[in-house]
Amino acid sequence: MMTNLKSGNNTDCQTAAQRQTVEKTVQLVKEKLGDDSTGHDYFHIMRVRALAVRLAGEEGADVYVAELAALLHDIADWKFHDGDLDAGPRVATEWLQSLGEPPETVEKVASIIKEVSYKGAGVKTTPQSIEGKVVQDADRLDALGAIGIARTFAYGGKFDRPMYVPGQSPVMHQTFEQYKNSRGCTLNHFYEKILLLKERLNTNAARALADERHKYVEEFVERFLLEWEGKK
Repeated sequence: MMTNLKSGNNTDCQTAAQRQTVEKTVQLVKEKLGDDSTGHDYFHIMRVRALAVRLAGEEGADVYVAELAALLHDIADWKFHDGDLDAGPRVATEWLQSLGEPPETVEKVASIIKEVSYKGAGVKTTPQSIEGKVVQDADRLDALGAIGIARTFAYGGKFDRPMYVPGQSPVMHQTFEQYKNSRGCTLNHFYEKILLLKERLNTNAARALADERHKYVEEFVERFLLEWEGKK
């Protein structure tokens, strides 16, 4: 296992000021996202945070930067801010500046937040930094497996999308504009995004975790269609 000797792979290597920043940021997230019912809630953030810290330690990334970016990655998600990709980075920047974080850290975190989200099957979204890659991987891992399935239907239900519409084909969106304006049924989202994620992970550590989760989603979709058609 690789470790980042400069940043460490756990809170023991953080300064008292950094630990305080993390604690305050956790409280901010809880206040802002505690009542979310779309699958982008406080507990999603905590799962992504734990995965990002784990992946950062294994990949030799700056754990502190990855942890802050994971905590703030959905603080102002474009999906709930009229498609504004700058909303998240802007809110995160203002927050970290208010805590006195160094400009370099603020810039790194803001850049990760802007790069992290999925923007369509045909849109390249590979983060530039290793910290961005592990945060993106952590977020995408939480979109897979049993929890990923639950989150997908929670989001669809919140926005009045039907579970499934026979004959409605998935769309492999080639631009962010097409993707953010999509209104397809929830089951199509598995083809348009969820089942594509495994092959788009950035790190070996994440790929090792993704296989079982991906297979679980495949089996679910197959079973869903069989039950829909009355074959099971």
